[in-house]
Amino acid sequence: MCHGSKQVFLPGFLPGRDSVRVPGEFPIESERHIVADAAIDFQFEPGILDICVRVLDENPKHLEDPARDCSDRRRPAYVTRVISAMINNNDDNGVLVGNWSGNYEDGVRPTAWKESGAILHKWNEQNCTGVQYGQCWVFAAVACTVSRALGIPCRVVTNYESAHDTNSNLLIERYYNEIDEDISNDSIWNFHVWLESWMTRPDLRLGYEGWQASDPTPQETSDGVYCCGPVPVRAVKEGDLSVKYDAPFVYAEVNADVVEYIVLGDDKVVKVGGSATYVGQCISTKAIGTDEREDITHHYKYPEGSIEERQVFEKANHVNRLIKNEEEPGLHAKIKLSPDMMVGSDFDVYARAINNTDTPKICRLMFYAQVVTYNGRLGATCGQMKLTEANLAPMEGSEATLRLQYSEYGKVMTQDRMIKLVALLIDLETKELQRATKTIVLDTPPIIILVPEDPKVGQPALVDVTLQNPLPDLLENCVFSLHGANLTDGTAITK
Repeated sequence: MCHGSKQVFLPGFLPGRDSVRVPGEFPIESERHIVADAAIDFQFEPGILDICVRVLDENPKHLEDPARDCSDRRRPAYVTRVISAMINNNDDNGVLVGNWSGNYEDGVRPTAWKESGAILHKWNEQNCTGVQYGQCWVFAAVACTVSRALGIPCRVVTNYESAHDTNSNLLIERYYNEIDEDISNDSIWNFHVWLESWMTRPDLRLGYEGWQASDPTPQETSDGVYCCGPVPVRAVKEGDLSVKYDAPFVYAEVNADVVEYIVLGDDKVVKVGGSATYVGQCISTKAIGTDEREDITHHYKYPEGSIEERQVFEKANHVNRLIKNEEEPGLHAKIKLSPDMMVGSDFDVYARAINNTDTPKICRLMFYAQVVTYNGRLGATCGQMKLTEANLAPMEGSEATLRLQYSEYGKVMTQDRMIKLVALLIDLETKELQRATKTIVLDTPPIIILVPEDPKVGQPALVDVTLQNPLPDLLENCVFSLHGANLTDGTAITK
């Protein structure tokens, strides 16, 4: 267990309560469509503490030098870094095996997990063999439970439009071929989930105590191991990228610039757009004392365009902010959405071509839709508008409509219910290109839970659970799985 309670002391009972004691949820999906996911905290369930200590004992550093490892456990930053490495199974006897392939036949679908305690019990019962399968929110949920059980206050954080910078240049470079296929190494996840742990950092200078970000999802190696953090959130905000641990990677997740290119057949690279503000939207955690979302974006970054923001970029040697310093292009492509986009329905989306010059333009517009996973992996095309030509008068625009039909997207949609829209606008005279994208998450109907009678302690309780099927198809072999800390003994009630 983590000793040195002064290093993890949260001043004030109420601010710290949700980070230590309370089972909760965390927001995922998209900045437009924020929902709460499964309960994550089962640190008080029987046997969980012993399993969490076993997680530390299976750490390669402990297996190599038990005495030194146990001595280092007095430092919360050390324990947090070990947890970050041990929750994934990439290079040790870690708890979870990651899988983003869509094929989960030999394990459990990541969206099916509803409690972290079940995962830890299964890992323990399997003699420290990785549990199949997890994705970012599952890794974070398990790490949160382990951290809290070991005495480290912790909360789960969701970042929307989260960048994955593979070459540490603080820039997300998106390359597309002539048929608009993504051929990039860098990626942007629709959302990504990590942890913040509260502690002092005696290994760093004063001012870096408080919330520390760490990430157990295996993305890149750090010191040869798949782990990330802990890094002071304040260091990320201030652009102090030399601070331990992994500050450049976390900084890029919330503050990288995006630049998009098309690679033509003669290997000519043409810049077609980008954004200095796209990455790092609506950074969120569970609010204290409620199940509402708290926006903590201001903890990670100064407001876009502020004096402080510019100073931070200079400090971070963030010299690749290519977008803001250029004149706006003469052509613009924009995408608009319908207000109601329920899964199972047909709905319209719109691409708008705008001529922001004082001369007429003859343009060609391509507008299509592809299914996509939350980590940016593209799937099949599920809607495409015929190529259209538009004569745009100076300072005017034209709008095109694409109807997305369930009969098409329903056949190829993934568990994430996400569709990526792409509009590509070409000036037929100058060959100038402009590209616009937007990812949408289809709505689902709510599950309604009603308790018809006042429940009594120690007595069985009846619960009515209702879901209205939004699809035109018959749903067969459906089950409701109910979980509750200290209510279901860690076992789902399935009806």
